[in-house]
Amino acid sequence: MGPEMLDLTLIREHPQRVERALAKRAVHVNLTTFLALDEKYRQNKTQAETLRAERKRISRKIAQLPPTGPTAVAKRAEATELSARLAAIEEQLAGLTAERQAFLDQLPNLPDEDVPAGGKAQNQVVREHGTQPDFDFEPRDHVDLARRLGLIDYERGVKLGGTGHWVYRGNGALLEWALLNFFLETHVRDGYEFILPPHLLTYQAGYTAGQFPKFAEDVFAIEQGPAGPQRFLLPTSETALVNLHRDEVLAEAELPRKYVAYSPCYRREAGSYRATERGTLRGHQFNKVEMFQFAHPDASDLAHEELLARAAELVEALGLHHRITRLAAEDTSAAMAKTFDVEVWLPSISAYVEVSSVSNARDYQARRGNTRYRPAAGKPAYVHTLNASGLATSRLLPAMLEQHQRPDGTVAVPKVLQRWLGCEFLKPSTTE
Repeated sequence: MGPEMLDLTLIREHPQRVERALAKRAVHVNLTTFLALDEKYRQNKTQAETLRAERKRISRKIAQLPPTGPTAVAKRAEATELSARLAAIEEQLAGLTAERQAFLDQLPNLPDEDVPAGGKAQNQVVREHGTQPDFDFEPRDHVDLARRLGLIDYERGVKLGGTGHWVYRGNGALLEWALLNFFLETHVRDGYEFILPPHLLTYQAGYTAGQFPKFAEDVFAIEQGPAGPQRFLLPTSETALVNLHRDEVLAEAELPRKYVAYSPCYRREAGSYRATERGTLRGHQFNKVEMFQFAHPDASDLAHEELLARAAELVEALGLHHRITRLAAEDTSAAMAKTFDVEVWLPSISAYVEVSSVSNARDYQARRGNTRYRPAAGKPAYVHTLNASGLATSRLLPAMLEQHQRPDGTVAVPKVLQRWLGCEFLKPSTTE
């Protein structure tokens, strides 16, 4: 039997509840057919176990008899017939197991009860911080500012990597690295263990994260295997971090395990971009610091609140107007039960853009990766996994340029970053 993505006991005992929860995602399933398949699987499994026990009993009996006696000969014939029946049952069981697992593999996580049904239009703004900047001059957009300040070379980025790539240069590269340093320094100071994960991951890593098999087309595959990408470029450090304790049983006293990782993120980003998604707002490679927790189920909600507060505090420290949004079910990643987005205001497009998704997968990923903890009393149970961008930079930099721009074309550097750049303002550059 493979891993349980969703709690099979819940599916068996409360199928209508599961159906209603999935319907919030516009995933409409009728579990009647699956439950009939599951029942047949369980019956075959019981039959196979009974036949194995009977064959073992006969084998012990044969060992006690004279090998050439008539009873031994009859028992061996009986054992042969049992083995044939068992082989037929095991063949059926293998098919039922594969069919059952294929169905379960496609099911997304169940959204929490307080997650609204529907898509983006049903997302709920929880709170806002600060006010939208009000300029008494004609503001420039982030692409124009980045060019004038010599921070980003878009044309040479396309020349090197194709569409969806750019080159940070000079103060732009220093600003990008300052952001990463600031984030990592803050998280490590507050008790998160720093991880630098591999950039190439295996199929099992993608499966545990909930990326595979359904969303295998979204990643950059390096090697293809029978089930999908055998190795692929990590789309986010979360995909690596959730696998750190795969197939392990953690001591209850060790929870929560808190990690922070830095990596570039590689995304195919299939489909056409919106006209407003210029510059670094969307690309095939961007930098991100990721927070991750393996939490005790009883502390799962508190861990989620902590991660959200940490992400929002970083944006606040950069002096940016932002808001917190609770995502509706269809806008929530398939592996997650609940997600809050931290969104910064981008004046040039009069819209908020996400810089951190803060998510709780409950035990969905832990089931896929068989990551458990051992309580002081009782059997091992699944941990809860949570993640949060802490933060992604490719949309932060445009927001910083636009919100902190001044009439003379310079941009104020947030105080928390000034020690890495050695200046208070970014000024135009003539670098070509």
